[in-house]
Amino acid sequence: MAETAKKINGGDAQDLLSLLSSPARDFFVRNDGEQVKIESLMGKKIGLYFSAAWCGPCQRFTPQLVEVYNELAPKVGFEVVFVSGDEDEESFGDYFSKMPWLAVPFADSETRDRLDGLFKVTGIPNLVMVDDHGKLVNGNGVGVIRSYGADAYPFTPEKMKEIKEEEDRARREQTLSSVLVTPTRDFVVSPDGNKVPVSELVGRTIGLLFSVASYSKCTEFTPTLVKFYSKLKENKEDFEIVLISLEDDEESFNQDFKSKPWLGLPFNDKSSSKLARHFMLSTLPTLVILGPDGKTRHLNVAEAIDDYGLLAYPFTPEKFKELEEIEKAKIEAQTTESLLVSGDLNYVLGKDGAKVLVSDLVGKNILMYFSAHWCPPCRAFTPELVEIYKQIKERDEAFELIFISSDRDQESFDEYYSQMPWLALPFGDPRKESLARTFKVGGIPMLAALGPTGKTVTKEARDLVAIHGADAYPFTEERLKEIEAKYDEMAKEWPKKVKHVLHEEHELELTRVQVYVCDKCDEEGKFWSYHCDECDFDLHYKCALEEETKPNGDEAVKKSGGEHQDGWVCDGNVCTKA
Repeated sequence: MAETAKKINGGDAQDLLSLLSSPARDFFVRNDGEQVKIESLMGKKIGLYFSAAWCGPCQRFTPQLVEVYNELAPKVGFEVVFVSGDEDEESFGDYFSKMPWLAVPFADSETRDRLDGLFKVTGIPNLVMVDDHGKLVNGNGVGVIRSYGADAYPFTPEKMKEIKEEEDRARREQTLSSVLVTPTRDFVVSPDGNKVPVSELVGRTIGLLFSVASYSKCTEFTPTLVKFYSKLKENKEDFEIVLISLEDDEESFNQDFKSKPWLGLPFNDKSSSKLARHFMLSTLPTLVILGPDGKTRHLNVAEAIDDYGLLAYPFTPEKFKELEEIEKAKIEAQTTESLLVSGDLNYVLGKDGAKVLVSDLVGKNILMYFSAHWCPPCRAFTPELVEIYKQIKERDEAFELIFISSDRDQESFDEYYSQMPWLALPFGDPRKESLARTFKVGGIPMLAALGPTGKTVTKEARDLVAIHGADAYPFTEERLKEIEAKYDEMAKEWPKKVKHVLHEEHELELTRVQVYVCDKCDEEGKFWSYHCDECDFDLHYKCALEEETKPNGDEAVKKSGGEHQDGWVCDGNVCTKA
């Protein structure tokens, strides 16, 4: 069986029957109990669908696969075989009842487990395309179906190359019609259901709005975009927006679209996913700008509209150069008061509930802490930050930290803030949104550092605190260079290479590694590791150099001086808006 796996992954042809059968079975089953001989699949492309009823992504992907299967199966030689990961036969039966294709019988767990191993299935849904000899055709069937649907058949590397070349050609020769017109539709729709010919939009600047009505970032951006759009209409600018909804619930789509002032593609339009690929969609919301010639002017101006409003229009390269100059001037002019004072809001909260004037913070080094009680990484990070805050505060009274909450209610804010010894913006304070935009907060927890003048020192203070602790203060480039020099000095007397009883295969080499876990003591280490790149093996310098008697009686490695650098470090997880 190991040889079979080697051949499968190496692309060698296999006998389909030996791959998919067992000593007691030479057939698959349908959901009505009918048995279908495996040999009847000869001449067909076959998708082995590793999936399970308990898996949410599987439940969402299966209807897409059903649609593709129903389109292809009557026309070409294509079959799908369900390889279940369900834990009981009842769940298998309920899930399989929604599938029009074949399945390995649930009772044949040996074959199901064997196929899992052969195709190295580590996550589901997983769709592996093979030919009628069992030769691997495409190992990323889920991604292919999601991206290209039935158009990807027969799923071969040659077909994938052909599709990519066609996409590149379409981008080069792009017009408004090639983007918005399909063989069955030459119109977009208005919120009241009227059809608007695409020909009426030719020659105008068009914004293609990719959005999902139920996604919080889209709903937060919508009021800003409505205001922006309405103002352009008042100014009689020749601009239009076309919504390309990626919403999969028709009721949600209708509720959202009918309240908007712009045009859109019909619900569930098949071109939506193709357009998402065409414009290399990577985030939501995205507002792609097409110039009057139909060519792409900018791939996403949502952030520019958020930051600059009408100043960003008409989104030309020249306009963005102007905005860069505006941003530079804004950064240069930034002060503690320009960041934290807005109208009558000229204070932050102290621990006793008293108002601390922003003017009293001028001249201090300040950390801005974006966090929330509902965020597990934030709750894990806050106690560590409390200790670091106390250490810095003992050394420098001209230091402060301000909590900027993303909590959902006053009670959660109060409970979370009660664990903190520093200042805070009041819950629901409108300054939070402008601060989040200024510091480009895409995930929490986040720490941004301000110098005494109020200028931004770094937006990456969380990483610096995680690695260096309080030593990172005041987070300037000069301080980081000092830390680097300290660690270089520390390692001067250490051997460059060592052998260790826990890793006899290779020598361990002294290597700069920001953060790692020691393979001896299981504690985190920083900066210096005795490392084997080939085996991804790491030892703290203390663990590597402490006295260790080898089994073969070799002379012990003598213990070296130096203190172990402990400290919590973020594992990289953040809570981002779903």
